[in-house]
Amino acid sequence: MSSQLRAASASEKAAVEVRGLRKTYHGGVEAVRDIDFDVATGEVFGLLGPNGAGKSTTIGMLTTTIKPTRGTARLGGFDVMKNPVAARSVSSVVFQEPVVDKALTGRRNLDLHARLWGISPSAAGRKIADLAEAFGLSGVIGRPVDSYSGGQRRRLEIARALVSEPKVLFLDEPTVGLDTRIRYELLDLIGGLRGRTGMTTVLTTHYLDEAERLCDRIAVMHQGSIVALDRPAALLAGLGAELVELRVENDPAGALAAMQARGLAANDAFAVGSTLTVPTGGRPARDTINAIANLGIHAEAMTTRKPTLDDVYLQLTGSRLAA
Repeated sequence: MSSQLRAASASEKAAVEVRGLRKTYHGGVEAVRDIDFDVATGEVFGLLGPNGAGKSTTIGMLTTTIKPTRGTARLGGFDVMKNPVAARSVSSVVFQEPVVDKALTGRRNLDLHARLWGISPSAAGRKIADLAEAFGLSGVIGRPVDSYSGGQRRRLEIARALVSEPKVLFLDEPTVGLDTRIRYELLDLIGGLRGRTGMTTVLTTHYLDEAERLCDRIAVMHQGSIVALDRPAALLAGLGAELVELRVENDPAGALAAMQARGLAANDAFAVGSTLTVPTGGRPARDTINAIANLGIHAEAMTTRKPTLDDVYLQLTGSRLAA
């Protein structure tokens, strides 16, 4: 992979450095294939892709819970394989599966985590009170966690991860399973973390809006590899300002070839089943639609719209992010 794809910024020291990272499981299953990227200090960096793309395995290797097959990864300069204890000391992780004890109160969960990190009782008390207020948990912090809503439990999970004041926070699918309103409330909370703490954040997601809203840069993953890495706006700009989408039941491949031969579609056009997606390349969409009609292509439906990250993923891989 080119240095352009993996460089966060030549002028900033990377908080996360990944080089040639690979994980091959027993039976030859390649979950992650020689990926490279850097994450700058204070950056919010996203790993975007559907289930099975290799996102969680990557997080597992970076947080020392999964042993890499080869390659290197450093957190705050500490090698996760050669010095895993030091790497863990500067990072924290919120996994997809809950780790808080539901029988205990929220305060007790945070207090136990603070003790594990060697934080004094007085300092832990202040920290817990601050986190409870910041995360909207003050009213429930004294209740058993099994009485919490899903959103409250997720906020407690993140608060727990912040007790140790990590330099790097990993969030693995932080809003999965939450209803829409609670999900957006949590996104707002996550979005404000950098402003309050200045920490580096690495998150995995298959939600397009999360990636666009939260991330400074996104690494698009497909079948264990990084197939694109850039700012969300730059990834979208690669498809232009507008797309023409048409459904051609009879010979969609032939229709696409005819459009490409006439210059109406470039190499960034793609077909998924009977649906053709054609970036307009700066040409007015109406002109493209009229030219397609003049070719004699029969389209059951035709529309125009702005590109999304799903289009970026489809164009790169032929698969949908929501797969």
